Amino acid sequence: MAKHKKPTQKGPDVILIGAGIMSATLGVLLKELQPDLTIDIYERLDSAAAESSDAWNNAGTGHSAFCELNYTPEKEDGSIDVSKAIKIAESFEQSKQFWAYLIEKDFLHDAPNFIRSIPHMSFVWGEENVNYLQKRFDTLQQNYLFHGMQYSEDPAQLAEWMPLVMEHRDPKQPVAATRMDIGTDVNFGALTRAMFRRLSDMPGVRLYFAHEVRDLWRSKSLGGWKLRLENVTTHQEKEVQTNFLFIGAGGGSLRLLEKSDIPESRGFGGFPVSGQWLKCVNRDIIEQHHAKVYGKASVGAPPMSVPHLDTRMIEGKQELLFGPYAGFSTKFLKSGSYLDLPKSIQLSNMAPMLMAGLHNIPLTRYLIQQVMQSPEDRLAALREYYPDAKMEDWELEIAGQRVQVIKKDEDEGGVLEFGTEVVSAADGSIAALLGASPGASTAVSIMLDLLKRCFPEQSKTEAWQQKLKEMIPSYGQVLAENPELGQELRKHTSDVLGLGTFEYTPNESR
Repeated sequence: MAKHKKPTQKGPDVILIGAGIMSATLGVLLKELQPDLTIDIYERLDSAAAESSDAWNNAGTGHSAFCELNYTPEKEDGSIDVSKAIKIAESFEQSKQFWAYLIEKDFLHDAPNFIRSIPHMSFVWGEENVNYLQKRFDTLQQNYLFHGMQYSEDPAQLAEWMPLVMEHRDPKQPVAATRMDIGTDVNFGALTRAMFRRLSDMPGVRLYFAHEVRDLWRSKSLGGWKLRLENVTTHQEKEVQTNFLFIGAGGGSLRLLEKSDIPESRGFGGFPVSGQWLKCVNRDIIEQHHAKVYGKASVGAPPMSVPHLDTRMIEGKQELLFGPYAGFSTKFLKSGSYLDLPKSIQLSNMAPMLMAGLHNIPLTRYLIQQVMQSPEDRLAALREYYPDAKMEDWELEIAGQRVQVIKKDEDEGGVLEFGTEVVSAADGSIAALLGASPGASTAVSIMLDLLKRCFPEQSKTEAWQQKLKEMIPSYGQVLAENPELGQELRKHTSDVLGLGTFEYTPNESR
């Protein structure tokens, strides 16, 4: 390694790389658990939540598995696996508990600006898909987290739920939908920025924008980690030391993790997938749709490309998006470099990446088809969900980059993962978050897992245990197996977050 001549500044206890929802969540958790901790946050852009946490890029739906069909795959025997859906629903409940705690403590006092109630719906057509949705509904009803979900194959009922979707649809086409009224829309960009505003006002916390990590390595003399950072505006460099380093840089995390050279990082690779939305520009149409309507992904499509007609509240205005349309770019960040992918390839991950590529040829074919789509092709896809859509009412909006995790696998050589993965050193001194969906919605549960891994002794203390249970009342319990506690906490968080009255009884399918 080249010698570094810049003087090393006495560093904070913790450094967070990236000013997105993950770093914001971890920073707040740590300051609540141990107020005397010193924390520095470094962000390469000039504002917080400017990449994947931004509403126009990726984050938006409060992913609670109410409507996302990719979380409930059909098994070979025809049954529906709902284990992932239950886990995600539990995780989102933890997120809501934490946000409610922050509002009650006046840490956040603008809940209506980041979370609102909006029905979550799944919509399918064709006999095979209708049968699948019926089985999915029946299976989910076995867990109280999904009670209150409604199922219907009645076109008249569906027209009430989602008029744009049903208007002028072929009456002979078999259709079905589920509806969950307690779904939410979350503006993670607004939430992240609000959290950082309060964090940066706390003693011992410093937030640096326009600073990029150029290198990082273990500090043998001082312990922990040293970072070489550059102010991208002034081009001045500095070195900083810290005891604990979290890499929450979205698509940029993989390259920084590789620089750490910890044994746990070897074999990990990344596959970038870009995205685009069709954004409605006709206010009359926007006002006619009040739901998040998710469908089934095309064969070979990555899970985060599940098409949806999506109502969102962004900067106080109701918006309507359709997509995302997948694409391919070698960038790992929307504001990244086309050299990101080639630079990430190393001897330790070359074989897993090649094998994952061989196992995912349908995905490659799908992405090529998506990249070559014409405006008419995109409109045709939209018309499957909104038959009366017209080209002049929609414009193309570029979404953010997502980097899917590739990792070693004993049987396959390498596999492509579509979730999130925390990679941490054995001594707990460094951790990185890789991957994408459901990401932001489950940030709290992901960071709770990170705390157990990286702060194991503190996590066991009575002080931390009590504080964790105060912040997340279901902490340490399996919420899916505790209906009484779960319903009580759902009611409480709904009240605090301003999500309306929480009352439901299970509905019969019709």
